Amino acid sequence: MSAPGKTEPIELIARARTGDTQAWGDLYREYAPAIFRFCRRAMPTKEDAEDATMEIFMKLRDKLGQFDESRSFTAWLYKIAANHCWDMLRRKKARHDKDTDDIEDVVLECPEPNQLEKLIEERSGEEVRRALDKLGLRARMALVMRYYSDMSYDEIADALGVRRQFVGVVLLRARHELRQTLGESSALAAGGAR
Repeated sequence: MSAPGKTEPIELIARARTGDTQAWGDLYREYAPAIFRFCRRAMPTKEDAEDATMEIFMKLRDKLGQFDESRSFTAWLYKIAANHCWDMLRRKKARHDKDTDDIEDVVLECPEPNQLEKLIEERSGEEVRRALDKLGLRARMALVMRYYSDMSYDEIADALGVRRQFVGVVLLRARHELRQTLGESSALAAGGAR
C-alpha cells in the first residue's frame, strides 16, 4: 500500500527504465528524503545513512526492471532499503554485538505498543536515535523495518534471514530494551533538572 493521497509513480518508473535522466532525478527527489530518514534510524551514523541512501538508489537503477507494477513502489523501495541496511550493518559488524541466541531465556514484561509510541513521541529524534544505537543489530533493524517502513513479519523474517516466529520475539525484546533505554534517559533528565 502506498501513502494516502500519493499516486504510484508508474509513468516516472517507465521513463526511468528507458534511461531518462530527468525521470531518475524526479524519482530521487521524490523518494530520497524518506529513504534517508529510514536509513538514519537504521544506521549508526549520519555518514553511514548518506552512503546507504546513495547505494540504495544505485541498486534501484539495476533493479527497476524487476519492479512489479501491480505492487506498491514505496513498499518495494523500503524493502530494498531495509535489505541493504541490514547487509551493511552485518558487513560492518557494528561495535555492539548484543544479539544473542538465548533470547528464549529472557523474561519480558510485554509493554503495550502505545506506551512505547508515547515515550518515542516525548523524545527528540536524537534521543530515539541514541536509544536505537544501544540495541543489537537484529533488534534495531527489526524495529526500524516494522515501525518506520511498515514491513510485515514475513518480510522482516525474509530480510533478516530468520524464521517468522522469531520476528515477534525479536520485536518484543527490542521494544522492551528501547522502552527501558528511553525511560532511563528521561529519569536522568528529571534527576538533572532538580
